[in-house]
Amino acid sequence: MSLKMRSFVEMNVFIAQITDAIAELTPDESWHCVKVLRCKAGEKINLIDGKGNFYEGELTKVNEKKCVAKITSPAKKQISRNYYLHLAIAPTKNIDRIEWLVEKAVEIGIDEISFIRCKNSERTVIKTDRLQKIAESAVKQSLQAFIPKINSLIDFEKIIKTESDVKLIAHCFPETKKTLKDFNLTNKKSLVLIGPEGDFTEAEVKLAEQNKFKPISLGENRLRTETAGLYVCNAFALL
Repeated sequence: MSLKMRSFVEMNVFIAQITDAIAELTPDESWHCVKVLRCKAGEKINLIDGKGNFYEGELTKVNEKKCVAKITSPAKKQISRNYYLHLAIAPTKNIDRIEWLVEKAVEIGIDEISFIRCKNSERTVIKTDRLQKIAESAVKQSLQAFIPKINSLIDFEKIIKTESDVKLIAHCFPETKKTLKDFNLTNKKSLVLIGPEGDFTEAEVKLAEQNKFKPISLGENRLRTETAGLYVCNAFALL
């Protein structure tokens, strides 16, 4: 670990909106800064803008509702991945498993997560604000500067209309399938669909394929929904 990165690890990291060398921490971050970490004006902090940039700053205004810092060094860009992964997954009945997936997917590296409402879905309500906070926490924990986009529930029929360079669907029906390594994912936007615990219906699979989705295999073992999602994130990172 470099000295600069070690310094970044040792100091507190906050999410902020950066404008003209001034950083304004989000309300949640401001509260955490004051009430939990007991930060004071003049303290050095690390900042991210959620768009891929790291900053160093010094607190000038400390208030539980609004903390402000001045930027003290040029922005450092997070190294970009050579792929864009949009994972669209049906939320599980046990929401803890989806929260776990969001956390781990963000740590590994993902650009966008959507939640899809399918015929066999057992959960039709999710709290995206909580999932967003989990994603933000995972970004800071894993020392990243880009916050993935967390989308609300969307009907299956709508998600398959989303434009992407590579469109893939994982399902359990017997069919000739390729694996992720058979596709060129480099410098392309990929959308991968993962179904509910009861899998997609045959009609949904057929509709997806009519919209240019290609079936993929995630191995010989049958995977839980959240495990399948994490498999995809790992495979993209390795490939």
